[in-house]
Amino acid sequence: MILEGNARGYGAELARHLLNIRDNDHVQVHLLDGFLADDLAGAFEEAEAISQATQCKKYLFSLSLNPPPDAPVSVEAFEDAIAKAETALGLTGQPKAVVFHEKNGRRHAHAVYSRIDGDQMKAVQLPHFKRKLMAVSRELYLEHSWEMPRGFDDRQQRDPNRFTHSEAGQAKRAKRDTVALKKMFRACWDGADNQQAFAAALADQGYARVSTDDQRLKETKIGPVAALTLDEVKAAAIQHAVKVAKTSVDKLEAFARNATQGDS
Repeated sequence: MILEGNARGYGAELARHLLNIRDNDHVQVHLLDGFLADDLAGAFEEAEAISQATQCKKYLFSLSLNPPPDAPVSVEAFEDAIAKAETALGLTGQPKAVVFHEKNGRRHAHAVYSRIDGDQMKAVQLPHFKRKLMAVSRELYLEHSWEMPRGFDDRQQRDPNRFTHSEAGQAKRAKRDTVALKKMFRACWDGADNQQAFAAALADQGYARVSTDDQRLKETKIGPVAALTLDEVKAAAIQHAVKVAKTSVDKLEAFARNATQGDS
């Protein structure tokens, strides 16, 4: 079972994403534990409210659990995997929500934790969480006698063609499939209450909101588009910065020449 996680904020957007029935045949909120609220959106809003008493911006830890294709995995097996992961991460006892998604007969799960320790009013730190989740994944493959993915034992043997969770999402939304891309943008827009929420939804999908009249786009000839990948935005920003720096140097040299000529 592949375990992937990340610390994040924007609980309202995450709740909408997890309850999205457009991309899933069935969605079930399996567990809300440690929250006063009795619904997913309310639980994440509660976690955000408590985080306001701290300096933590990424007050949630979102964990996805994906079993091997065609592997029958019971609810109890998912619960056991979640318990192992939270123990390894030091999140035992933290408020959590568990959501099941089913599509084409295949089930996967999401467990979302509040990182805020209510007694100490500070965030639970998560050092080396990727390494720890990898260790739990390996343990689960051995326990269930599933075929171990290449690279679990030897990083050099890791399949270079295997996408990470975010990379798989980007591939799915590649420019070759413009219809899917536009649908994703529309879904982000429809689910957002304001510009900040829209930008957060795009960021979750691996994109950044950029104005169509952004000077960087004109100067780098990327062109006006609804959104760019984060790498494209970084590349545009770097190229723009280099051009600005060169222009500044040219102006300084011209100023120096004019000053010298004026003195003579």
